[in-house]
Amino acid sequence: MRIVFMGSAELACPSLEALLASPLDDVVGIVTQPDRPKGRSQKLSACPIHQFAATKGVPIFMPEKASDPAFIETLEELLPDLIVLVAYGQFLKRPILELPLQGAINVHPSLLPRYRGAAPIQWALARGETTTGVSIMYMSEKMDAGDIILQEPYPIQPEDTAGTLEPRLAQKGAKMLLRAIDLIREGRAPRTPQDESLVTLAPKLKKEDGRIDWTKPAQEIANRVRAFNPWPCCYCEPTPGSGEYLKVLKARVEILSGKPGEVQMTEKQDPIVAAGDGSIRLLEVQPPGKRPMTGADWARGRRLVGGEVLG
Repeated sequence: MRIVFMGSAELACPSLEALLASPLDDVVGIVTQPDRPKGRSQKLSACPIHQFAATKGVPIFMPEKASDPAFIETLEELLPDLIVLVAYGQFLKRPILELPLQGAINVHPSLLPRYRGAAPIQWALARGETTTGVSIMYMSEKMDAGDIILQEPYPIQPEDTAGTLEPRLAQKGAKMLLRAIDLIREGRAPRTPQDESLVTLAPKLKKEDGRIDWTKPAQEIANRVRAFNPWPCCYCEPTPGSGEYLKVLKARVEILSGKPGEVQMTEKQDPIVAAGDGSIRLLEVQPPGKRPMTGADWARGRRLVGGEVLG
């Protein structure tokens, strides 16, 4: 089949790689996000899919808006049998969805209808899930609401972060994508409607989502530390009101209790900080402008003492 691939994030790279290696399909175009300013220098930077695809010999398109009529004409000229979308970052409207003969399908890293939205991996971790999965679905004009072709669960390990779980789900999604395309090619692809009564949402992450609220239960804080690593990272203020933030990269729940934010102990060990229910041991942190370090090393360098209160 003639396939147009639409994706931007690192999550999409294994799926594109699998399609490019498929002897039965021909990727006739790759659509991704335009290069964006990044970092302090604000130098233009290509997204992961653009970087990956740059040497593959396939035409690359970077429309500011995929719904632009001029770009839709370009898509029509590619004569796609199927559009495959993985972590693209834009909604597709009806003129694009109805353009390919076999429709448009999406690889989504959750067990839909749970965790519809831009950050399903992160919010599954943040809410303490022990199982997630991958869904391959036909696309509709409503976000992540299309009929399911394939769906498989996948276990979340106790120490998983978003950074460790995402690449494994990406590889699983790539394998499932090829199977789904084979089913479409053979005219055997099922269309299982989603149960709207079971919908949960996974909205796009904001920097503020990482701010630690020490009045929350310790387990909830620990879940968010895992979920928001590597971005936006959980953080707190060692000195409340200073505007100087400490990133918390790894944490563990403890049973000690106390005033929320109060440091419980520091003597040659990783500090323990009281939460609304239980407490959190800071196993790995990153002060501003420095490399990640153990909580003990940070506490020793800062001369942190029990009774201090973190913001």
